[in-house]
Amino acid sequence: MEIPSKYNASLVEKKWYDYWMEHNYFHSVPDDRDPFTIVIPPPNVTGVLHMGHMLNNTIQDVLIRRARLLGKNACWVPGTDHASIATEAKVVAKLKEQGIDKHKLSREAFLKHAWEWKEEYGGVILEQLKKLGCSCDWDRTKFTMDDDLSESVIKVFVDLFNKGLIYRGYRMVNWDPEAKTTLSDEEVVYEEKQGHLYYLQYDLVDSDDKVIIATTRPETILGDTAICINPNDERFTHLKGKQAIVPICNRIIPIIEDDYVDIEFGTGCLKVTPAHDVNDKELGEKYNLEVIDIFNDDASLNGFGLHYEGKDRFVVQKEIVKELNEKGYLVKTEDYLNKIGKSERTKAVIEPRLSDQWFLKMDNLVKPAIQSVLIDRDIKFFPKKMENTYRHWMENIRDWNISRQLIWGQQIPAYYFGDGKDDFVVAETKEEALKLAQEKSGNSNLKLNDMTQDSDVFDTWFSSWLWPISVFDGIRDPDNDEINYYYPTNDLVTAPDIIFFWVARMIFAGYEFRGDKPFENVYFTGLVRDGKGRKMSKQLGNSPDALKLIEKYGADGVRAGMLLLSSGAGNDLLFDEVKCNQGKAFANKIWNAFRLVQGWEISKSIDQPFSSKIAIEWFASKFQKTLDEIDDHFSKYRLSDALMATYKLIWDDFASWLLEIVKPAYQQPIDKKTRDSVISIFEDLLKILHPFMPFLTEEIWQYIEDRKPSEALIVSKWPTKTSINETLISDFNFASEVISGIRNIRKQKNIAFKEAIECLVINNENINNTFDQVIIKLGNLYKLEYVNTAIDNALTFRVKSNEYFIPIGDNIDVEAEIKKLTEELNYTEGFLKSVQKKLSNERFVKNAPEQVVASERKKEADAIAKIETIKASLESIK
Repeated sequence: MEIPSKYNASLVEKKWYDYWMEHNYFHSVPDDRDPFTIVIPPPNVTGVLHMGHMLNNTIQDVLIRRARLLGKNACWVPGTDHASIATEAKVVAKLKEQGIDKHKLSREAFLKHAWEWKEEYGGVILEQLKKLGCSCDWDRTKFTMDDDLSESVIKVFVDLFNKGLIYRGYRMVNWDPEAKTTLSDEEVVYEEKQGHLYYLQYDLVDSDDKVIIATTRPETILGDTAICINPNDERFTHLKGKQAIVPICNRIIPIIEDDYVDIEFGTGCLKVTPAHDVNDKELGEKYNLEVIDIFNDDASLNGFGLHYEGKDRFVVQKEIVKELNEKGYLVKTEDYLNKIGKSERTKAVIEPRLSDQWFLKMDNLVKPAIQSVLIDRDIKFFPKKMENTYRHWMENIRDWNISRQLIWGQQIPAYYFGDGKDDFVVAETKEEALKLAQEKSGNSNLKLNDMTQDSDVFDTWFSSWLWPISVFDGIRDPDNDEINYYYPTNDLVTAPDIIFFWVARMIFAGYEFRGDKPFENVYFTGLVRDGKGRKMSKQLGNSPDALKLIEKYGADGVRAGMLLLSSGAGNDLLFDEVKCNQGKAFANKIWNAFRLVQGWEISKSIDQPFSSKIAIEWFASKFQKTLDEIDDHFSKYRLSDALMATYKLIWDDFASWLLEIVKPAYQQPIDKKTRDSVISIFEDLLKILHPFMPFLTEEIWQYIEDRKPSEALIVSKWPTKTSINETLISDFNFASEVISGIRNIRKQKNIAFKEAIECLVINNENINNTFDQVIIKLGNLYKLEYVNTAIDNALTFRVKSNEYFIPIGDNIDVEAEIKKLTEELNYTEGFLKSVQKKLSNERFVKNAPEQVVASERKKEADAIAKIETIKASLESIK
């Protein structure tokens, strides 16, 4: 079969992905092998492939492909998340383009539009993952609103409610006025913003005295129902028992006392707005204050806003400051750095708001999750430092607000049948709810039409926290064969920013519903940033098009490039397209090496040269040593190190050394034994490279010989372990330095490689002659001889204490050579002084990064060795 001169990634990738799919290599069913299971962090159904997905899914595919080669039953479950807020916003925007108002649609009509949108756009990202080479079990693709997963969510809610862990409460929540829904604390991102502190003057009832308060939100005075002073603040003793008048709305409010007030902040007097601040709410409950909500659900002002009714809160803020100033209530304004909470999804500024919501009690759910990660270490985090983040959140956890005021999502299975606060029941179906309602009310005449289901839906994470269980139907059918076989899963690869949203909650769910951990290891990727360290975003325009990168460099090139950039679990990655090009160049290097080997004519009649025999023995040991390193890197989830070890083995040891050693002379055949050994080595190299660069490796594997489907590389076996000859490795390392020394002299003296030369050695190191034939071949020596004394009129170099002499003959300009070597000696001695001066600086050695100091020490050692070599050369030619 003729091999193309160039590797064409686009043709190869489609061909082999189709082949893998056709032969069902990605599919898994329970059998007698050990399972290796990964569940994908389900990307939003609204999403498209970005650089974070590229990194995350490359890592998952590397792990799953290696597990497959290790003979495990590899199962990677893909799927998408319904992403309530993001998807509903997309659907609303599309409806708006069509002139349709969401609020004029029935729930059923809106859901119809939403499902149509999902069917049209929802599978985009999964199709894009195929371009990257992801070997997911696509037959198992799940969506968090699939019927079976939705039933699982409903079942879990009912179970937790019946256990007393879910309750409905009127609480201060985070309100997103753009999405018009509540958010959990974890969905609020805080940013520092330069604002103002406004000092406002309130009149007192039946008094000429005034009271001044400081606020960052002057528009909320319209919801004030008290002013609070610290009872220990002697400045305000005269205010005790008095009443104040709120500016503009002229509401009379009491002045109360509580030591919650910070005497040092502002004026020491606090305005109390129970409807719009969580701490004010607590004061309101404590002193039975009136609660006045001044906002509509879009954060415009309602009827309590008086003449500002219908206007946006930020517009009102500017206008009310102007009015307060004109009427003499604004005393002064100061600059003030404030922390502003924003919606993680819509970026809208969050409004604290009192609302009836559903909550899940967390105090008992966290206990086994803390025990498992932080004490028993049943679940291991990579990097381990993420345990500190996990611990902090766990120790400060609050009850989880699980309801959202949206339509897209699983509707909460609570059914109301009366006007009382407790006139509701919770059940999996409306029919079951009716029976419970009849029992609870004592009214057997209640009908289905009398039952009204709660209009809220669940927080999206209340679906995805069940993901490792529900994808195997472990909630509805807790003893089925699949959940018993695949659970707990092995590895989770995820971004660090969802450790609370998802990782911790899956651990809660695992112990609550299965009595076991959901996974064994969690690999936290870093964030992918641009070359300047900025987070990639559409706004900055600094995120490359993932599919265009694949088109330009090939999926293998991009996969390798991403991992070559990575510095390990948890560390951010500074993206540089150069690394993708390096990945592509690596693919081309391997392709050209294969073409070289395949181009050799084979002879069965010639014997194997000793140089080839010993080189193959050396490489076998080098391969095994590197294989141990790679396995160790994988065990510690140092995937970039595993790739780099593979890269160096192939590029340096295989392509640059082994192939050069065994390569036959020009237009001469290679002996069959050597060629067969090289192909066997190549196959093992393809196996260890396959998880990282699956397409290229499968292409070469199939070119080597005509394979049956059962013999495809993707389902072959990881190389077996054999013994390592450390002496052989050490001796070759020495020989390679000798060869480099000979080649350097050839280069310096312009001695053509076709011109054979001699080399004489003083063997002070007592190195054996194992690799002499290799040195002779790669140095093109007609003689390699061991001598006892130095040789005059020769160029020399040293490897450790061994001295090597290349006689220069009479045609060398000795004076010119002495001049050149002297200049080089002077330069190197000057360089050595500058390095040693730096190393003698205690501050530098103590404070510089360890790798920087190590680099300087290596420069010092190299310079000393070079000076010795130059001096020896000068001695030999003088």
